[in-house]
Amino acid sequence: MKKISLLLFALIFLNCKSNAQKEDTKVYKVSKTEAEWKTQLSEMEFHVLRRAGTEPAFSSLLNKNYSEGTYSCKACNTPLFESKNKFDSGTGWPSFDQEMTGNVDFSTDYDLGYARTEEHCATCGGHLGHVFNDGPRNTTGKRHCINGISLTFTPKK
Repeated sequence: MKKISLLLFALIFLNCKSNAQKEDTKVYKVSKTEAEWKTQLSEMEFHVLRRAGTEPAFSSLLNKNYSEGTYSCKACNTPLFESKNKFDSGTGWPSFDQEMTGNVDFSTDYDLGYARTEEHCATCGGHLGHVFNDGPRNTTGKRHCINGISLTFTPKK
């Protein structure tokens, strides 16, 4: 019984010291206090962009938007995705097969108990969504599954 208790204690202790719980220490070009973000963003925008939340599937008007233009970060207006890279993944979230190089940062999150590649705005650190390897095979093979509430759309002139 002592061996089992010791093993359980060791597993819990090692789990508490995992890399998954390290704080993001990157300093972003656009950096605001929590109070400043809360005055700029709606409650749901704040939940998604600053707390890594997820909007309900099929809730974004941008999910079925196929107009030509650019999708930018709602928090800082950094261009993130081009409409030519958008596709209908059927998941209920806007999906892209490619990001604008240098404008999106990636990290690993373990929120669901396994590793996923999380996407952030490279300028303000806002949570965008996740990228998966199940996108269109005739392009990059990537599916950037993005919360529409974290984006603004600017039509091409």
